[in-house]
Amino acid sequence: MRSSLITPKKQMPTPIVDNFIAPPCHDELRILYYDDDILLIDKPSGLLSLSGKNPLNKDSVHYRLTQGRLVGQGARAYPEAALAHRLDFGTSGIMLVALNRRANATITRQFQARTVSKTYVAILDGTLDRDYGDIRYAIAKDPAHFPKQTLCAATGKAAISEYHVVARLQNPARTKVCFTPLTGRTHQLRIHSMAFGHPILGCDLYRNERSQAMAPRLLLHAHTLNFTHPTKGTAVAGLSPCPF
Repeated sequence: MRSSLITPKKQMPTPIVDNFIAPPCHDELRILYYDDDILLIDKPSGLLSLSGKNPLNKDSVHYRLTQGRLVGQGARAYPEAALAHRLDFGTSGIMLVALNRRANATITRQFQARTVSKTYVAILDGTLDRDYGDIRYAIAKDPAHFPKQTLCAATGKAAISEYHVVARLQNPARTKVCFTPLTGRTHQLRIHSMAFGHPILGCDLYRNERSQAMAPRLLLHAHTLNFTHPTKGTAVAGLSPCPF
């Protein structure tokens, strides 16, 4: 009699459960620059980039753009607005918005070709010894602990973050840095900071025993954004002053 062969069942992927409800954000979404093709806006910390599936998470950068909930010159509703990129919920700073399909396609190609450059300002726990350097850890999704990412050399995607020290602060020991991410992985600067021993203050996902309590918000700010205007072909250097 032949022995029967039992085919092992495929392991089902871990379901992603998102129970996050964003608290109300009362800070304003400001326009830094506008023309017929693009907006440069200043996102406050504590505002989602895109509305969530949960109706309680409707408020977002995109929702405010389409509803005309902005301040500054050029403030009106932009129903065709498309976000060229996103910022994490707790991150503040400059964002680029396309206002028509042509502009969106051109900007998307620039991001794909990595010709868009960005810098971020952050305050880290502890004192960095080196004035500048880079952090290189591959980053992978971590479905079992959504929305966290994880470091994994085997399955992760290459990620590189350059930094230079802006100021060393005392009582308690902190370091203000300027980051230049050379790749654009989810949570890259936050998980890289923790991985080399200096988590960003106020970060709720990547922290040590004290760093989250050292700030009332995530101290990470998108400071500059450099790209080529999608229709004029000119260089654009966007700047959002750091609020901390």
